[in-house]
Amino acid sequence: MTILSLSDVTVEFGDTTLLEKVTFTVAAGERWGIVGRNGSGKTTLFSLIAGTLAPARGTIARQAGLRIAMLDQYRDFGDAVTVWDAAALAYRGLAALERNLARQGEQLAALGDRVTQEDLDRYGHDQERFAHEGGYEFHARVDKVLQGLGFDAEESKTRAVSGLSGGERGRVGLAAQLAAPADLVLLDEPTNHLDLETTDWLKQYLGEFGETVMVISHDRAFLDDTVDHVLHLSGRTATAYRGGYSAFVTQRDERRLALDRQIAKQGKLIAKQEEYIRRNMAGRMSAQAKGRKAILQRLPRLSAPPGEGEAMSLTLEIAARGGDQALVADRLKVTVGDRVLLRGFSSVARRGDVIALIGPNGVGKTTLLATLLGHRAPASGEAKLGAGVAAEWFRQDLSQIPVDKTVYDCIADLRPMWNRGAIQNHLGAFGFSGDEVLRSTSVLSGGERARVALALMTLRNANLLVLDEPTNHLDVESIEAVEDAIEAYEGTVILVSHDRAFLRELSTRVWAFEGGTIEDYGGPFVEWELAAAERRARRDVDRQRDDLAARDAVRSEARKSAAANKAEEEAERGARREASAREREVHRLEARIAELTEALASPALYDGSADGARRAGGLDRELKEARRALDLAMARWNEAVEALTARSVPRR
Repeated sequence: MTILSLSDVTVEFGDTTLLEKVTFTVAAGERWGIVGRNGSGKTTLFSLIAGTLAPARGTIARQAGLRIAMLDQYRDFGDAVTVWDAAALAYRGLAALERNLARQGEQLAALGDRVTQEDLDRYGHDQERFAHEGGYEFHARVDKVLQGLGFDAEESKTRAVSGLSGGERGRVGLAAQLAAPADLVLLDEPTNHLDLETTDWLKQYLGEFGETVMVISHDRAFLDDTVDHVLHLSGRTATAYRGGYSAFVTQRDERRLALDRQIAKQGKLIAKQEEYIRRNMAGRMSAQAKGRKAILQRLPRLSAPPGEGEAMSLTLEIAARGGDQALVADRLKVTVGDRVLLRGFSSVARRGDVIALIGPNGVGKTTLLATLLGHRAPASGEAKLGAGVAAEWFRQDLSQIPVDKTVYDCIADLRPMWNRGAIQNHLGAFGFSGDEVLRSTSVLSGGERARVALALMTLRNANLLVLDEPTNHLDVESIEAVEDAIEAYEGTVILVSHDRAFLRELSTRVWAFEGGTIEDYGGPFVEWELAAAERRARRDVDRQRDDLAARDAVRSEARKSAAANKAEEEAERGARREASAREREVHRLEARIAELTEALASPALYDGSADGARRAGGLDRELKEARRALDLAMARWNEAVEALTARSVPRR
């Protein structure tokens, strides 16, 4: 069933056409990946779908009542105070109704026989609405999403949202989207603030997700594992493909090749006809030549789609070869305050290594990088660069970019001897042309700032590159350009990234950072993934075996206790009978509570009638009384068990 369709949609901003004649349909349950260069209109497309932007031309049809969840780019959590409140933002009305129902229940109980029909009707109506809108499920859903994204669900109920870092706010915003009741979820770069583990959780969660998903992402491995359609924005329009990212690349290349062949074939046909017309216009075959000329004039010309210019191009060169040991860590200990992030780490990064530094968010990867490069002192041990090694750090927060300078001046400061043409040419390779080079760095987008950082980095000619999440703000084509540059680079690279495809393509070694230690794995990331999966499988088997042994031990101990109890005195048998009677009472009350709970869930109670509301209120009161009785019965059972234990005859 189609829930969304766009037909010949065009978006214009002044004289600029951003999108033109975009047409595609989305069916319920489908998962779409949206790809394209930065600035191609991906976020604008989401605004069109959400209804916050109207097209200049064309139509957008949405299923009646379609609920759309899209995170505001400024991550506005309204009046939410705690992390849990922010994640449950979509359920504010339901949470208020839940509190109101509790107050109504207390009032009905206090009124007793003085309760009015109006009171019962209101209570019944609100109970029906609460059940219909998912009031009995939303707490568990919010908890599950927060836990999966790396937050403690219980701690989140008291942790202030105002104290979150930018990355944590991004994860809370993603949690709010995933937990919200929606038919269509629009995710814009959801993996940017996730580590490898939470990215894996998100892939699994989306696989179990019943809602339709459209996701903008530069993470190729993530798209391959999660989407079944790809929408490629290029040349001011959009083309839809079936399958994941790898299937899209294959189909796109085949389509481009087929179009090139058709254009070439038509070109040969036109050339042949023009030659015939030229030779015969003045001869006895002039009538045929004129006819062919008329046909040729009416022939629609095939042409390549409008291009987007060349992709970003960069080359990483080194000023000096440097020593074979680029960086040495010896019994390194890293701390922040009283917290020990890393202890006893010794390793050598050698010339030509591409080391993937991986680990959960918050483990201390960026702090470790600062320590390795000498920007902060270690608690103990040593980290030093090798002889002749010059390091360059691409920081995740892009703080290496000068503030309030033009893009042009950033390069001119590093290359004062370059003329304007040389600076323009260098910046052109990173997608900055014309007057764009005169823009201030303070107004650039994340993707533009990342390209400026790369443009600066290529001028340093360092032989050790430390790259902390370099792909976060880049489009796929730019990421592939970075990959090509690193593959050709002759120096050493330490690479932090959550992009599995990027790590698989480049890494020759892995530093796996977790639990205060680093595993120095001597093979590429793809081999480490397999080894880590095998270790997890072995741990699961060991855990299951330990659990089985523990259960066997409990059963064995229970059998021994039962055998020993046969020799107990009569007083103990009396205590046992008392404990058994108390236990039966607990079971009886538990069964009664289950019956009442099932009865309260019956749709017949919420037919809008006064009788239904009255019965619902009565059942609710009886349920509360049964729960209080159960608490008392549990206490008495516990007393009986303690008495039984005290009367037990010690085994000889």
